[in-house]
This record gives sequence, C-alpha cells and structure tokens, in this order.
Amino acid sequence: MKQGIVLVAHGSRDAQWSRPFERLAAALEKRLPAVAVALAYLEHGPSLEEGLAALVAKGVGAIRVVPVFLGAGGHVKEDIPRLVAAANPGVPVTVDSPIGEQARVIDAIAEGIASPR
Repeated sequence: MKQGIVLVAHGSRDAQWSRPFERLAAALEKRLPAVAVALAYLEHGPSLEEGLAALVAKGVGAIRVVPVFLGAGGHVKEDIPRLVAAANPGVPVTVDSPIGEQARVIDAIAEGIASPR
C-alpha cells in the first residue's frame, strides 16, 4: 500500500515565505521516493483538503499529516484535526505531533543557532 505524507504549515501572502517548506518537501521526496508527498497551508496556498485529495488521487492507501510547526498551539490541536475530519479523504489519516517537538529537530535548530555564520 502506497503511503502519503502531507506537510502542513501556516502559510503567508509572501511567496518567498514558502521556499523553506518547498525545499523540505523536495528533500523528503528524495529521501523517501516510494512515498507521495504534498505540501499544504492553513492560509494562502494549497489547502490541507487539497493536499489530502492530491494524495488520494495518486492512489495512496494511508496518509500522515505532519504539522511543520515548532509547537502544538491551536492550529495543531484544533484546526488541523478539524480540517482532516471535514475533508473525509476516504483513507486512514493520522496527524503527527508538530515537527518542532522532536528532539532531533530541537538539536538541529540549536546547532544552527550556535554554529558560526
């Protein structure tokens, strides 16, 4: 069964804002070539519903939604689960904890800040 991952971020009117998320999606596709990856935003971009539908159209049998947020605020705790339920994609969908709560991510951010420019 083909798997899918939707990376969901906040979104911005500024098109340049999304570049790091696009690079993240591309890196994930390279690292997991058998997994279909979609990028979605809560505002100003492809919606979570559109991201889920795109993966279903590619024939995935299950989807992980990965909030690309540093912490679990209202968007992660309330909005994302509500949007997934409303989308009713017809395949199993799980919602991960926000990426910023993973120890390796925290360590990588700390390393990036501590390293000389």
